[in-house]
Amino acid sequence: MAPPARPVSLALQGGGAHGAFTWGVLDAILAEPSLRIEAISGASAGAMNAVALAEGFAEDGPEGARRQLRRFWERVSDGAAFSPIQRGLFSQLMGLWDIEKSPGYLWWNWFSQVTSPYQSNPFDLNPLREMLESEINFERIRRCTSIRLFVSATNVHTGRVAVFDQTKLEAQHVLASACLPRVFQAVEIDGIPHWDGGYMGNPALFPLFHAGKSQDILLIQITRMIRQETPKTVRAIENRLNEITFNAPLLGELRAIEFVQRLLDQGAISPEKYRRLRMHRIDADAELSDLQASSKINAERRFIEELFRRGRKAGEDWLGRNGAKIGRESSFDLASLVSGQPLKP
Repeated sequence: MAPPARPVSLALQGGGAHGAFTWGVLDAILAEPSLRIEAISGASAGAMNAVALAEGFAEDGPEGARRQLRRFWERVSDGAAFSPIQRGLFSQLMGLWDIEKSPGYLWWNWFSQVTSPYQSNPFDLNPLREMLESEINFERIRRCTSIRLFVSATNVHTGRVAVFDQTKLEAQHVLASACLPRVFQAVEIDGIPHWDGGYMGNPALFPLFHAGKSQDILLIQITRMIRQETPKTVRAIENRLNEITFNAPLLGELRAIEFVQRLLDQGAISPEKYRRLRMHRIDADAELSDLQASSKINAERRFIEELFRRGRKAGEDWLGRNGAKIGRESSFDLASLVSGQPLKP
């Protein structure tokens, strides 16, 4: 008889269209029979991947999750087909995926800096709302007992992370998690405005600490944490600032985990009060190194499928190297990551 599947919790980072890379990684994980997803925490695009996975899983297990993730991202790319922000002819001919030189992107980037969404979009139109409401059965997610689900957003009033579990989850919670304040009006939940979860929990790890029996957390990270080069252009500086901002809360939680694990190793704290965690990480640093930040809003079908292929390969490669460590030991050097040192291969 085959051994029982080993439980693992997933932490899914946000990153716009680059979330399709995470979709590819998830497809590889769902196809691995030796693993069982026990809980998911997601922010922004990570939250969208999380709800699509959970809804499909509740309907038809891992294969249902894989089908629903594909349907969701195909719907995203279908909506982008009519966007004024498209790659230019030169970029298409050269096989470039970035759109920062396209007229639509240049106009949007300027316009979003001088006009708030309350002025430019007074009726609060959001294409993601219709897509989520038509594609995702939130009632099925709320009834799901196989996977615990957590979605993070940022409370605009307090500046703190707000975490919503699936028991009351609706499309509004996911829209709040993906609400970029320069693009959309704040999403109100119980009268409180919320912005993108990436600002304060990208993704939030603490809900996973006691979400089930698993001591293994697999972080799928698509926002670059460490760079060796110094940004010198206005756009490069802005992009690096965004990377630092969206990784800051995650880095804080990783530091706390590393500190607690070190104290447990030293016997300085009781293992009865503090849980030992095994951390794992799949990052997109190498796989997405040829892309500029502008590609995060490029959702054309060919690019989404390209990101999926890269993510699927990264997931398969990681499982081949480290999959057997789940349930036994951590698969990456957490101390080096939080200290900013280069990670061991």
